[in-house]
Amino acid sequence: MFRFFKRYTFFAIVMTILSVIIISIIYQLLDVPPKLPIYQPTMVNNEMVDSTIQYKKKYHKIAPFTLVNQNNDTITEDYYNNKIYIADFFFTTCQTICPIMTEHMVEIQKELREDTDILLLSHSVIPEYDTPEVLKAYALKKGVNDSKWNLVTGSRKEIYTLARKSYLAVKDIPGEEDAMVHTENFMLIDKKKQIRGYYDGTNPDEINRLLKEIEILKLEYQ
Repeated sequence: MFRFFKRYTFFAIVMTILSVIIISIIYQLLDVPPKLPIYQPTMVNNEMVDSTIQYKKKYHKIAPFTLVNQNNDTITEDYYNNKIYIADFFFTTCQTICPIMTEHMVEIQKELREDTDILLLSHSVIPEYDTPEVLKAYALKKGVNDSKWNLVTGSRKEIYTLARKSYLAVKDIPGEEDAMVHTENFMLIDKKKQIRGYYDGTNPDEINRLLKEIEILKLEYQ
């Protein structure tokens, strides 16, 4: 009896190993491309997410918006229909992380200048100061390509709501209404307006990762 079970156990182990090898070979032959996650509020640090949606596990998308860009043009979510885009939050007078983030956005703009499927979107977190005129001067100084990259302003409430409830990207200031601490986050948004990646906009290695993951994301649309 013992010998029977011993033989059976050996057979089971051999079959398991063979199955793993066969599955691995099939997977390689199929060349299944990697796929980026679809970020939901439950997957993000609670500090970045409005308390009203921290429970959400699926179906999260960027909400509709109406903002104004550096050319005083109205920009809505429709501008980004059927586009992949990279979003961030900044302000023009920031002297800490924003200059680094902006320079990295400039690099991304240059790297993707011929790719019409990819756009950029930067939201001012001090919209009462960053008027279209101020944003235009900043855009000219930094070499922003207007057809590729929108710098937008609007009501503080709308931008705050987008940051906390759509992009899940900034920290709240407890006790202050419509007040936020912006972060170094860059967000990768797909053609369905879903968040597919978060990146440290001050870190060159993260920018390289972002560019690589854009290529991975594009495979979903081929």
